[in-house]
Amino acid sequence: MSLHCCCCGGRDLSPRRFGYLRNLPCSLLPSFASSRHPSTRFLPPLCSLPNPNLTVSPPAPANSNAAAATLPSVPRYREDGLDDEALDAFLADLSPKEQTVLLKRQRDWRRALHLLRRMRSLAHYLPNPFHYNVVLRTLGLARRWDELRLCWLEMAKDGILPTNNTYATLIDAYGKAGLVKEALLWLKHMRARGVSPDEVCMNTVVRILKDSGRFDEGERFFRGWCNGKVEFDVLETEIDGSDSISPNSFLLTELFKSGSRAPVSKKIAPGVEDGPRRPRLAATFNTLIDLYGKAGRLQDASDAFAEMLRSGIAPDTITFNTIINICGSNGLLSEAESLLAKMRERRVDPDTKTFNILMSMYASVGNVETVLKYYNKIREVGLCPDTVSHRIILQVFCERSSVGEVEDAIEEMTKAGARVDEQSVPVVMKMYINQGMLNEANMFLEKHCASTGISSRNYAAIIDAYAEKGLWKEAEDVFYGKRGTRNKNDVVEYNVLIKAYGKAKQYDKALSLFEDMRNFGTWPDGCSFNSLIQMLSGGDFPDRAWELLGRMRDAGFRPRCETLSAVIASYSRKSMISEALEVYREMKALGVEPNEVVYGSLIDMFAEAGKVEEALHYFNLMEESGLPINGIVLTSLVKAYSKVGCWREAQELYAKMKTLDGGPDTIASNCMINLYADLGMVTEAKLIFNDLRKNGEADGISYATMMYLYKSMGMLEEAIGVAQEVQKSGLLTDCASYNSVIAAYAVNGKLKDSAELLQQMISRKILPDASTFKSIFTLLKKGGFAMEVVSQLESSYNEGKRFARQAIITSLFSMVGLHACALESCDLFLSAGMPLESFAYNSAIYAYGASGMVDKALNLYMRMQDEGLKPDIVTYIYLAICYGKARMVEGLRRIYGLLKYQELEPNESLYKALIDAYKIAGRHDLAELVEQEMRFSVDRPTDDDSEAEDC
Repeated sequence: MSLHCCCCGGRDLSPRRFGYLRNLPCSLLPSFASSRHPSTRFLPPLCSLPNPNLTVSPPAPANSNAAAATLPSVPRYREDGLDDEALDAFLADLSPKEQTVLLKRQRDWRRALHLLRRMRSLAHYLPNPFHYNVVLRTLGLARRWDELRLCWLEMAKDGILPTNNTYATLIDAYGKAGLVKEALLWLKHMRARGVSPDEVCMNTVVRILKDSGRFDEGERFFRGWCNGKVEFDVLETEIDGSDSISPNSFLLTELFKSGSRAPVSKKIAPGVEDGPRRPRLAATFNTLIDLYGKAGRLQDASDAFAEMLRSGIAPDTITFNTIINICGSNGLLSEAESLLAKMRERRVDPDTKTFNILMSMYASVGNVETVLKYYNKIREVGLCPDTVSHRIILQVFCERSSVGEVEDAIEEMTKAGARVDEQSVPVVMKMYINQGMLNEANMFLEKHCASTGISSRNYAAIIDAYAEKGLWKEAEDVFYGKRGTRNKNDVVEYNVLIKAYGKAKQYDKALSLFEDMRNFGTWPDGCSFNSLIQMLSGGDFPDRAWELLGRMRDAGFRPRCETLSAVIASYSRKSMISEALEVYREMKALGVEPNEVVYGSLIDMFAEAGKVEEALHYFNLMEESGLPINGIVLTSLVKAYSKVGCWREAQELYAKMKTLDGGPDTIASNCMINLYADLGMVTEAKLIFNDLRKNGEADGISYATMMYLYKSMGMLEEAIGVAQEVQKSGLLTDCASYNSVIAAYAVNGKLKDSAELLQQMISRKILPDASTFKSIFTLLKKGGFAMEVVSQLESSYNEGKRFARQAIITSLFSMVGLHACALESCDLFLSAGMPLESFAYNSAIYAYGASGMVDKALNLYMRMQDEGLKPDIVTYIYLAICYGKARMVEGLRRIYGLLKYQELEPNESLYKALIDAYKIAGRHDLAELVEQEMRFSVDRPTDDDSEAEDC
């Protein structure tokens, strides 16, 4: 079944897609994009499109270039080909229309202005408004406002009154330069002269309002024009409401006073009245449709298109491009495709911009294949890709890091005579940088920027790409590199390089660059100060940040709230309370309202210091200011209460946090566990800990605190259970987490488990700290090491002696049987080529002896003596162990002889080492004799002459 328009027999529509539209009159068809049905799609009323065989020609605009096509060939003016006399003769032979064509052909404003002045100097020259309009447009596009003002005055001197075309030209020029206020001032001049805008002028005003985002005012101006009364008052807010007057506004005010003001006979009304009228130009409807599309009013855009068709105005390529773009911007991809098909059906040829819109539309949803299809389609229909086409295709390839495709596309562009657009340069550079292809990035930059140069903003984007990867040296090279035709760095480039230095923690370089800016003619702006202050604050240099903050105020810049909060946070982290409060008071004096970060930093600072009253004071200020109370702030208060042991208040606040979205965070829960642990409240701590484990929120601190609680309460089995759980959970990520588990194992006597954890810690490049070594000494004592051995190792560590750490770790690994790890650690100091002390040799002798490499141990003993180091009691203990393992009874006899003849002070640890060594060597009889001697010798006076039996 086919669907036909019930009142005009329109074209067939698909019943499957639009069956609900059956029997609707064509005048209502545009309304199927009703906002009451968000799921419906936006499509123009296709049944109302004009017959493709019927040509509807809109009236030609006043500034049409059609005359140029019918004129005879006009020679091109070349500045170096004619002097003024010859030029005057050349111009005198041209008709006014030919002179206009010649002026339009000039791309350089100097040539155009020179030509106009030579024309005015001709004897028979009649002032021509078209000539002035062309030159005013050229000067406006070149943003030569002083020359434009002089040309306007010359126009007045010649008695030429501005026409609608003149006003449209000036409004357009100022609008395209981003000077919306100044553009609208020309409307005020029109009102003063009683001139009503024609359709071209009205369309220009609506377009400028649309492009500046003032959609409602643009629509009101259009409706007023259609109703026959242009309401200039809708623009008064922009024209008269600003306290500041820009230089261009001042020039315009003086310009209005100077000329082109003819007496107006009728009374000037707020609006200039004419009869009702209807727009007759496709350009007007194109602007209106685009206005509705950008405002998100799809139904109104559809209605405007329907009105265009009812008015007999044929949609052109721009019309379809506008509607396709609206569909794409609102995710209506199938409707955009349908419009492209209908465009071809109506014999409206798509242009390159049509395909660019479709490419951009599919690129935004990541459909690369369709982007490539339309990119190839451009050439298939006989068009050429333009700068935007190349920009889109390079963006797509770079986003998916297709280096080969990017390079192929650039090669194809080069062969076609096109250059890489400067906006694409940072995109390609970022792709290379992210892929680590720094050489390729450098070659690309040199090839595409060294000779031609790009804008400061794009250079800044390249520097920022390096900065994000921490490549400050490469960013610096771009900043100081060749710039083609432009050598001076803009302030935005300085700001981004400062950021690069900050991310790499090159604070001195950042400060040096900041100080050098003025020497090179570039003054820092507010962003420069804010970035540097935040950078220094993040690097914990609050004093330098505070000093720079004073310079910022002196320079007339007001710091942002984020900047001041960064300084306060930096002081807070360093517990510099008075300085943080001084910044807070300065913040209030500057009229900068503190945000939740400021209050959070202050509250946390006082919480860490255990100052509950001060923390509560700023918490109350935060509540009074109307800022939302977040979990971070409440966590700080919990911390404050826990610091002073106020468990009831902390408990109440923690209960309040449970009522918030997301509940208490892990930090708050850990604070409560820690508070209960200090008070020995096992049950309460266990409840919170179990909740954390159940929700998967327990971290290393949670486990460490529970292990501490169980150990302090003597619940060693529970402590070991938690330790084993944290070891399996993957939460061992830093030194503190390892220390907590090692300490739990050490208390319970799990020596080998502790040593294996230490080895895992070292293999992950996590350096042991003082807490780690404290646990190691505990392990050595529990492992049966002699007190003299442990004391020697502790003394070397406390005195910070070279290789003390390695010697201690070696001893632990040897004690628990991790001999490979022990020898690897031992080799670190034996192969260092530096003098060793006795404790290091002792540790190495023990390691090699314990691993069964007695010969190597004895060689080390000989090396020790060769270096002039005398063996101490620890050396003899370790030698006894080595002799015992090697069953070298004579060696044991020599050591015993030193004790027997009192060459060594009687030492219980050495006696025990000899007893164990004799037992290992199978001489239990000698072991018993030494044991008897130990009982009598250790406590007897030193002058006792009694002799023991010769062993």
